Amino acid sequence: MEGLHNAPHSMGTTIIGVTYDGGVVLGADSRTSTGMYVANRASDKITQLTDNVYVCRSGSAADSQIVSDYVRYFLEQHTIQLGEPATVKVAANLVRLLSYQNKNMLQTGLIVGGWDKYEGGQIYSVPLGGTILKEPFTIGGSGSTYLYGFFDQAWKEGMSKEEAEKLVVKAVSLAIARDGASGGVVRTVIINADGVTRNFYPGDTLPLWHEELEAHNSLLDILSSDSPVPMST
Repeated sequence: MEGLHNAPHSMGTTIIGVTYDGGVVLGADSRTSTGMYVANRASDKITQLTDNVYVCRSGSAADSQIVSDYVRYFLEQHTIQLGEPATVKVAANLVRLLSYQNKNMLQTGLIVGGWDKYEGGQIYSVPLGGTILKEPFTIGGSGSTYLYGFFDQAWKEGMSKEEAEKLVVKAVSLAIARDGASGGVVRTVIINADGVTRNFYPGDTLPLWHEELEAHNSLLDILSSDSPVPMST
């Protein structure tokens, strides 16, 4: 049992980035696990890098946090020297640089999303190893395994902000239903020319999927609810 709690903190995770007509929507679940033990059921995996750029973190919690901290520091220096906010491409390439140069030591996959006046809303995927890919949408983490076919069918170009956020929330809830390492609440961040909007969706408000059990506050709720009487022999 002791080894269970001493395992590395992993964010076993579902993270998503989607572009829409005018900006981007980032989304993530909130479960951080240590082996089979849930270390934090309400962690925030969407981290601010600048006023207009955020990053979704997956893999080792420690590794993703230290990369985010370094990138935020370098971007602050860059903004002071330039006299204007860093572009999304610059932020994503800094993430890529740190991930690639330390690829033998880091176990983290990141999604960088944001908006700037030059290229509008952009999503960059920086998976394990430090590759960088600019994509209209991307998914990551253990829960992404269950979502590739869904996104091939559901994503479309030119979505509205509301459509994009609805897609992200639905996708994260689908992954939570299937992936034991994803769970908790759904957080979204919407970034566009008007700024940043953060939204929070509690676990008990998410849609239930095939054979998924309804959320209860405690075991007492389950015991006190109406249930079939056991058959007598």
